[in-house]
Amino acid sequence: MTAETTEPERPDEEYASDPGERGREQRGWYFYDFACSVYSTSVLTVFLGPYLTSVARAAADADGFVHPLSVPVRAGSLFAYAVSASIVVAVLAMPLVGAAADRTGRKKPLLAASAYLGAAATAGMFFLDGERYLLGAFLLIVANASLSVSMVLYNAYLPQISEPDERDTVSSRGWAFGYTSGAFVLVLNLILYSGHDSFGLTEGEAVRICLASAGVWWGAFTLVPLRRLRDRRTGAARAGGGGVGGGWRQLAGTLKDMRRHPKTLAFLLAYLVYNDGVQTVISQASVFGSEELGLEQTTLITAVLLVQILAVAGALGMGRLARSYGAKRTILGSLVVWTLILVAGYLLPAGAPVFFYGLAAAIGLVLGGSQALSRSLFSHLVPRGKEAEYFSAYEMSDRGLSWLGPLVFGLAYQLTGSYRDAIISLVIFFVVGSVLLARVSVRQAVLDAGNPIPDRV
Repeated sequence: MTAETTEPERPDEEYASDPGERGREQRGWYFYDFACSVYSTSVLTVFLGPYLTSVARAAADADGFVHPLSVPVRAGSLFAYAVSASIVVAVLAMPLVGAAADRTGRKKPLLAASAYLGAAATAGMFFLDGERYLLGAFLLIVANASLSVSMVLYNAYLPQISEPDERDTVSSRGWAFGYTSGAFVLVLNLILYSGHDSFGLTEGEAVRICLASAGVWWGAFTLVPLRRLRDRRTGAARAGGGGVGGGWRQLAGTLKDMRRHPKTLAFLLAYLVYNDGVQTVISQASVFGSEELGLEQTTLITAVLLVQILAVAGALGMGRLARSYGAKRTILGSLVVWTLILVAGYLLPAGAPVFFYGLAAAIGLVLGGSQALSRSLFSHLVPRGKEAEYFSAYEMSDRGLSWLGPLVFGLAYQLTGSYRDAIISLVIFFVVGSVLLARVSVRQAVLDAGNPIPDRV
């Protein structure tokens, strides 16, 4: 059976008013978080950073530099630079994909293409051995950019499959599904990695199997949302277009339209800044733990596993807080905690896994909630019929423009040779992001977008 739906098209309003069908589609939607979060957890957060760094160091010259395209790069900075490069690629693709999705009303084929390209690149990491640091950097760029593009389309379904007062809960459940899968697969990774000798594997072979298995998981569970989510033909889609030229024209119109919603843009700017810090902490935490703190790989895996378990509770718990205090206030509180986490990380003693576990617990409690509530809050600020286009801008803030944090982190290490200096440099993202978010009048932004105001914002 193909992933394409054979259901007859119905107006969005009729479909959204049916709780049974809406619930079925929501449950299918959750499973894309369940599918792709394993990449974010096992690949990007745990295994690839230290492993790619070790591969690069094996290929480095006597001064510790590799030379991709004849450019001298410190081996310890390669992973951070590759993450930044992947985001630049995503920036070029995401706005066009978002505009094309709204223009044609066909998100599912684009979601399938981007998801399976990323899953294939991740599975290909099994072949990353020896001194193949260029292969590793290339596969990382493809997989990370593909994930970003797919998340544009995935997030754009949220305002179409949930009522305004449901979105904090639905978004939080999606993140909870993702952290649940990440925790489960990390347990399997920990068993394989820590017992690789008993399985007849070298340490490197075990790592490569863990990397490749994330791609297989991603591809397999993507089938669920592709079966349950439904394409919708918006007004823009019914008007025609949808080719590459039409997509660019629609994107130009979207950028012009967004100037009519300055408060939505103000929220995006705030989110761009503070989420840059969040994404950098996630992607560089394992490198910081292994290289600066001298922690074993098993310690890093169990710490990230702790993050995944607590992130489920944190996402659901912060969703409940948002119902009482509003999403904006809850997010602002989480940014204060993020700032304290970075300060604690800078002061963390080397070779002390207990303190690292404490830091991981704090990250877990705020990670899922801050991301889930940001997504649901933005969904209230999107004019109807422009979901994918506006969420392409959101995803550029979420992943697409989060190149500055890894770049700052990599440059700080390249200039100082200290990962502590690199980690403390990220504080500025949370401080500035908090100030910008505090200045946004969310209630007025919802009104300006023409959407109903939920009880708490």
